[in-house]
Amino acid sequence: MTDCLFCRVVAGEIPAKIVRRTPDAVAFHDINPQAPVHVLVIPTRHVAAVRDAAGADGERVLAGTLAFAAEVARELGLDAGGYRIVTNTGPDAGQSVDHLHFHVLGGRRLSWPPG
Repeated sequence: MTDCLFCRVVAGEIPAKIVRRTPDAVAFHDINPQAPVHVLVIPTRHVAAVRDAAGADGERVLAGTLAFAAEVARELGLDAGGYRIVTNTGPDAGQSVDHLHFHVLGGRRLSWPPG
């Protein structure tokens, strides 16, 4: 999708500080971090949000991207202290880019509720 910011990151058209990349997912540092470690994890295939990942193929995208996020968190040294993985769906939840993405947050104690 040429008008999708994250599809353009996947395509290499927009620079990003990449943490890890596979054919199915990309992890990169958030440009507006909310924790000492704040990485975005996205599928390389365009899916607008969790609600759009229907059927067996959508379940594979969700499961694969979430597992990839956990691997990235481990590689960033977040396992010992813990981390949070969050996704937002829709404007009321704070989704600002219509491409499924998981926020991996860590490096400090995170409060609850998140806000």
